[in-house]
Amino acid sequence: MAADASHRAVLIATAQAHDDEMRARIRRHQQERVQRVPALQTVDMGKVGHGSRDLATALASQTQAGTLVMVDCLTLWLTHWLMPYTASDSEHNRPSAQDWPAQQAHFLEAIAGARGPVVLVGNEIGLGVIPLGREVRQFVDALGTLNQRVAAACDRVTLMAAGLPLCLKGST
Repeated sequence: MAADASHRAVLIATAQAHDDEMRARIRRHQQERVQRVPALQTVDMGKVGHGSRDLATALASQTQAGTLVMVDCLTLWLTHWLMPYTASDSEHNRPSAQDWPAQQAHFLEAIAGARGPVVLVGNEIGLGVIPLGREVRQFVDALGTLNQRVAAACDRVTLMAAGLPLCLKGST
């Protein structure tokens, strides 16, 4: 069956390139995406909202009927809020962990208001060893809370393990 020409797909990538290794990783992912999904449009969050951390505005600006929006990844987005790379952040642009609950709520509202299908990618990192550091334990807890709230807001939740899907909520 041929795809409907009015349908499109958009990727909102949350990765930020702060060093050479990450820049190379992002380039590799971009090249692989072009080969696998040539029609997939990638959106730079920093160009659609109030900065590279405003995922809610980025999502709201892209969602519409006939457009699949994929966000990759929620874990990196949370990292930018709770463990920001400060070398490139000026004092006035540096995120505050105190602002995180409002950002999370704003994003959940954007999910609820989506006018088309949305696919969210994130990591489940709470299945392993308990981290030694207080900050890392706080991050694991915050990611667990984010994952739970996002799952509650979504009709379908799938856990991928070893490339195999496990349906946690909704139908496959």
